[in-house]
Amino acid sequence: MIRGADELSRRLIKLERAGSVENTIAAVSESIKFVQGHAKELCPTDDGELRESIYTEVEVRDDVVYGICYTNKEYAPYVEMGTGPRGEASHEGISPVITPAYSQSPWWMHESQVDAVTAEKYGWFYIDTPEGRFYQSNGQAAQPFMYPALKNNEDKAAEILGDAISAQFERD
Repeated sequence: MIRGADELSRRLIKLERAGSVENTIAAVSESIKFVQGHAKELCPTDDGELRESIYTEVEVRDDVVYGICYTNKEYAPYVEMGTGPRGEASHEGISPVITPAYSQSPWWMHESQVDAVTAEKYGWFYIDTPEGRFYQSNGQAAQPFMYPALKNNEDKAAEILGDAISAQFERD
């Protein structure tokens, strides 16, 4: 007979329950919600559309639980990484595993594609033609919000995850 075997067995059962898929999903959900909150704080905004489009999701694939923070706005990567020569010149804070290719030529947008307030805000050069006003853009500097929200909170997210599993372990 091994002394303490019963206690060890009880503790191992508790640990297994604490690490159950349901408990892990709840812990990952809490952790990714924290990252989401920080992403929303960092997100640049004019009208709040981009900020309000930051969502979270928890998925289980091959017995691994993934917390995902994302936005469904097509223009979000342009905000995150910048565009054109300005983006290339100022993209500090974006993920180091991404190497964007920045267009080096300015581009023109018809007034039907952008409102005058936005064009004025960025100080875009414009020309008036018989087809309407055209604005020229040299891009925008990067305004990272998604990557820093995750990177700056890795330790906190792990702490939240650990605390949730520990709390479950104590309850069982």
